[in-house]
Amino acid sequence: MSTNLKYLSLGILVFQTTSLVLTMRYSRTLKEEGPRYLSSTAVVVAELLKIMACILLVYKDSKCSLRALNRVLHDEILNKPMETLKLAIPSGIYTLQNNLLYVALSNLDAATYQVTYQLKILTTALFSVSMLSKKLGVYQWLSLVILMTGVAFVQWPSDSQLDSKELSAGSQFVGLMAVLTACFSSGFAGVYFEKILKETKQSVWIRNIQLGFFGGIFGLMGVYIYDGELVSKNGFFQGYNQLTWIVVVLQALGGLVIAAVIKYADNILKGFATSLSIILSTLISYFWLQDFVPTSMKDWVGQVQWLIPLIPTLWEAKAEELLEPMSLRPA
Repeated sequence: MSTNLKYLSLGILVFQTTSLVLTMRYSRTLKEEGPRYLSSTAVVVAELLKIMACILLVYKDSKCSLRALNRVLHDEILNKPMETLKLAIPSGIYTLQNNLLYVALSNLDAATYQVTYQLKILTTALFSVSMLSKKLGVYQWLSLVILMTGVAFVQWPSDSQLDSKELSAGSQFVGLMAVLTACFSSGFAGVYFEKILKETKQSVWIRNIQLGFFGGIFGLMGVYIYDGELVSKNGFFQGYNQLTWIVVVLQALGGLVIAAVIKYADNILKGFATSLSIILSTLISYFWLQDFVPTSMKDWVGQVQWLIPLIPTLWEAKAEELLEPMSLRPA
């Protein structure tokens, strides 16, 4: 039974990661009549859905008793305000990160985004070493160098791109800066969240409810500051359609899926699942969305070169020594 759950959770993770990137990219580039949906409101709705899902899971753990659920929420959240406030920092960073990912996928093709976003492994490793005193082996540091080289291959402009004078260069730079900032925020917030999880014995679902609470507050502040005028003019759910709701649901379920993978599998298999997801995203981006157009062999090399570090890293590393922390949030 546990083996079936392990591979089922991995399969769901591959599906969730691949489909989220592709649908988010498609939804941000799809041309339709009327205003486009606001990414800031989508982040808020996703946080609310996460809270609802986690409350249902706590309700299930409380043997489907409303009285027990109310007691758990009261004891673990309201009666421990300082523990709850600790989640304000990673929650604010995650809210910023989620908004940045919308910006990135509005300006980068899905394949380039997927590979560049793997720099979060590097930032996570650096923050893990500095904040959690983790030690990485020689092969793991070598793997990080190869990873950086692969990302550089993807981002380095080809001769044809240098000669062209397309206006998309500026938007691609915006997308690159957004995804790089998201990498740093993901690394810090993930390690910070792992540190909190290891120092306390609270349920991971309770922690996610606390994260979602602050995430919703920060998200609403972002809506008011950046899109307040548009919301007052066209409404909070302007531009929402079936595709938008699919994106929101996939983003909301991301953290829950990763939690299941960590519970039933391990981070080594999670690394393979991420690898498969990037391969699928690249192929679909090339053949279906047709927004990843390799102009030279270096583009294809860059897409697959980052997979090379996975082999020695997985060979050497044990589950507890892997680069990515066991965070329950998507990154």
